[in-house]
Amino acid sequence: MNFSLSIDFNQLKSLITQCGIEEKVEIIRILEKDTFPLRFNHLLNKIRSNELTLEEITAEVEAVRKKRYDAKR
Repeated sequence: MNFSLSIDFNQLKSLITQCGIEEKVEIIRILEKDTFPLRFNHLLNKIRSNELTLEEITAEVEAVRKKRYDAKR
């Protein structure tokens, strides 16, 4: 059996404020899962840069690895 209910945004906010903490956390998880692709693409667009080459990235990774390896000794 399916039900449908129409409420406006303010009514939704009011309902959420009446929820307990567990329900609010579950709502957050649902929203995070639902909006992840959008937020991830926004992050990618924000950090996307053509300024670094693959060689520069590889050199930096190797330098960090060496520093970490030397620190362990």
